[in-house]
Amino acid sequence: MSSPASSLPGASPASPARSVWRPPELSMRWWPVFLRNLLVWRKLAIPSLIGNIAEPLIWLVAFGYGMGALVGQVEVNGASVPYILFLASGSICMSSMNAASFEALYSAFSRMHVQKTWDGIMNAPVGLDDVVLAEMLWAGFKAIFTTTAILFVMLGLGISHSPKLIVAWFVLAGVGVTFSCIALIFNALAKGYDFFTYYFTLFMTPMMFLSGVFFPLEQLPAAVRMVADWLPLASAVALVRPLFMDQWPVDWWLNAVVLVAYTVVSFWVALALTRKRFRA
Repeated sequence: MSSPASSLPGASPASPARSVWRPPELSMRWWPVFLRNLLVWRKLAIPSLIGNIAEPLIWLVAFGYGMGALVGQVEVNGASVPYILFLASGSICMSSMNAASFEALYSAFSRMHVQKTWDGIMNAPVGLDDVVLAEMLWAGFKAIFTTTAILFVMLGLGISHSPKLIVAWFVLAGVGVTFSCIALIFNALAKGYDFFTYYFTLFMTPMMFLSGVFFPLEQLPAAVRMVADWLPLASAVALVRPLFMDQWPVDWWLNAVVLVAYTVVSFWVALALTRKRFRA
């Protein structure tokens, strides 16, 4: 039955619902949202830094120096390198992944669902697309903040002094953005914090062991290697590890394309699912 308004002379029919898969509608209004997160986090910067770098440094010391004494040298691209250098170049990529994922999952979910911060922001002239973009960039910022601190510790320990670490810093920034986009997909689907267990257990943990962080990918069976080569963390390690060794990555463009593809597709999917959630 038609509504009274639709039966009035000259009344236009209701406009069809817009597709959640439409292209992103972005503007510079993401910046106040990013700045808001920065001002809130600034009060907890030191505890956050300690929490983010403690675990990767424990991994580095325990496995790098402990297991490194047993393993000795590792063969990488025809060159023998100390195991601690091998591990450090992989674990810093893992740290970027973890920092971005935690921020885009637990913190973003708190702002979106628990605290209803996103609803308050969107009462201002700020669109949902800008909020999602701000959350993605904020998680990427948290990742590069963490990896910068770890890089300084590694420099202090003398693990690597390659000038190419500057290039690695930019790559790690991109890695943080990639994994923040992936995590935002699960953020849009989650009904509670327990849902994130699936992401960490079924996606992140297997990827840590299949991406060349702890041992060379050549040790994997051929079938598993075919899958591992296309994982985002494996591409990140393939780009960063040679830079730690003062070398340029082989086939760097292929690994860069893989990371960019994951970033673009994941952001679009995360944005569409978030639109659907807020429309429901």
